Amino acid sequence: MHSHTICASIQILPLATQLHPYRWVDEAIAVIKDSGIQYQVNAFDTVLEGTYQQVMQVIEQVNDQLCSQGCEEWITHLQIQIRSQQGVTASEKTSPHL
Repeated sequence: MHSHTICASIQILPLATQLHPYRWVDEAIAVIKDSGIQYQVNAFDTVLEGTYQQVMQVIEQVNDQLCSQGCEEWITHLQIQIRSQQGVTASEKTSPHL
């Protein structure tokens, strides 16, 4: 894969019952914050920006963290936008609406 910036969104839907779902979402966001990758937390997802390899590494770390902390079950929704010849950012998509 190329080294251009890609834009991805991740949404964690915990199906676990032993803790409030927000606790698991907070765990996921903490991993994203600690990664150093560009991100933006929204009400229903978190948008990530970085190379394909960086973004996929963070997604793997999020799932590893939930598993290692004992989350019983969750669904990870992903959307990834990739351009073959140049990068793509969330701000270019949303700036006309701000």
